Amino acid sequence: MTIATDSLLLALLVGVVAIIAIAVVTVLGQRLGVAGPLLLVALGIAFALITRIEVRIDPEIILIGVLPPLLYSAAVQLPAIEFRRDFGPIAGLSVLLVVISSLVLGLFFWMVIPSVGLALGVALGAILSPTDAVATSIVKRLGISPRVVTMLEGESLLNDATALVILRTATVALASSFAFGNAIGAFAWGVLIAVVIGAIVGWLALRLRSWVGSSAANTAISIAVPFLAYLPTEHFGGSGLVAAVVAGIVTGQGAPRRLTPEQRLSDTMNWRTIELVLEGAVFLVMGLELRDIVATNADTDNLWHPAWLALSALGIILAIRAVYVTGLVWTQSRRARRYDRERLEGFTARIDQMQAGEVEIPQRRGFPTDPVGRERRFASVRRRVSRLLTDIDYYQASPLGWRHGTIIVWAGMRGVVTLAAAQTLPRDDPNVTQRALLVFVAFLVAFFSLMLQGFTLPWVVRALGLRGSGAEAVSSEERARLDEQLREAAAAVLAAGGLTQRDGTPFSEDFVARVGERMSRAPDDDQTALAHEMVQLRLIAIEAMRTRLDELGHDGSFSTAALRHALAELDADQLSLELRLDD
Repeated sequence: MTIATDSLLLALLVGVVAIIAIAVVTVLGQRLGVAGPLLLVALGIAFALITRIEVRIDPEIILIGVLPPLLYSAAVQLPAIEFRRDFGPIAGLSVLLVVISSLVLGLFFWMVIPSVGLALGVALGAILSPTDAVATSIVKRLGISPRVVTMLEGESLLNDATALVILRTATVALASSFAFGNAIGAFAWGVLIAVVIGAIVGWLALRLRSWVGSSAANTAISIAVPFLAYLPTEHFGGSGLVAAVVAGIVTGQGAPRRLTPEQRLSDTMNWRTIELVLEGAVFLVMGLELRDIVATNADTDNLWHPAWLALSALGIILAIRAVYVTGLVWTQSRRARRYDRERLEGFTARIDQMQAGEVEIPQRRGFPTDPVGRERRFASVRRRVSRLLTDIDYYQASPLGWRHGTIIVWAGMRGVVTLAAAQTLPRDDPNVTQRALLVFVAFLVAFFSLMLQGFTLPWVVRALGLRGSGAEAVSSEERARLDEQLREAAAAVLAAGGLTQRDGTPFSEDFVARVGERMSRAPDDDQTALAHEMVQLRLIAIEAMRTRLDELGHDGSFSTAALRHALAELDADQLSLELRLDD
């Protein structure tokens, strides 16, 4: 019992020290301009080399306990509109590129490693092919084009399903014949069941969370959502990681409507902390496992041989990716130039003329003949055309060029998913020869990818002149248009009348009219400058009140509940005022 207690205390101590190390290294990385995950890998390697502590993490802990919440959190923040617009390229990167890379790498390992068959080579190729969702978090901090970031995030969120299906199929083929049709069927079923279960879990969780009032309880439920999506999907033979991603996308889209601002703020802050700890732990463990993996191979093989294999594999991966992305960028650029915006605008004008009776409506099969049905059809067509027009504006405003393609190629890093998937290779299967070597090669590919691409990516961005090109995601012109739409919506609800206060007392019509007139106008420059000065004075006053509140908390004159409530009000006022200053 004492030994168990001592082991528990030691594990707790290690966990506490690791969390502190993650927080300190993350802040240090921000100040040094180096990605925190890279520093954590280096810290783990240094600690593993100077100590005798052996770290062996079950890969299932990473695949089941760490990746689902990380992928879910990333999917919640994924810009769904931009994801839809570039879904074609993202699907190509997530499926076609992974398949091609797996097959080419499989042929390479089959030819250069004795006793490794083609099926096992393809299995290792599948392990090395997907980019890592955690590793791509490095890209977000560089201020590159939001479109490029969305494509990289979408790819890293979805390509795990393709890689794991190929890995499972190749592993089964070790003992039996390979069936291409079965592989396609397994992939289609894995994605379909993942999408269905993920969407259902995300929708049900949102309904439940909208009913739960407490922000703390709400966040607790949100932590369970990725696992609720993952576990049943894996049970039915689907991709649990894709299910977690789908649940995250559904949550991200429904949260603005279903959840209160307080619940969303609580979600954001808590998930940001979870991401920091889990991402940091993943990279720290990756570095800590180095000594054990090296020691396993040092007695059986020359370390230069696996290093050469890893560097060659990484070169093949980057070469295939470069060729594929070159074609992708060329296709997308040609597609953007091919759009005819004037033709679509002319079609919209013709729809308006038909609706106004100025042009005869063509008698087509299935077109509604009743007035209500026609209005609905016209409105539906107009919405689709409007969406196409905004898509065209998006493609033309953020075109993909060779510089963006270079970033897409170089930012496709391998990470902990590669290492965890490699460790799932069967241990006692006679068909899996040189397992230790294969795991070591996978680790070296992930390590070289993170170190080489991760450390040089900021320099590549600066050399291409792309740093800061995506830092301002919302232009002042777009913000002005959005503000105008919001003012019109506010004026419309005020003009509708019948408004009452919270206690049921109706507002004065004269007061509502004056407020509506003021809200429908954009403030002039003098009013804006005066408002900013008033905001700054209020911030100074809030700081003084917070200082006084701290003093009152020491003499016992007020209850803790009253003090916390007053502090929450001051914090809310400060957040609102600081948002005004940021405009």
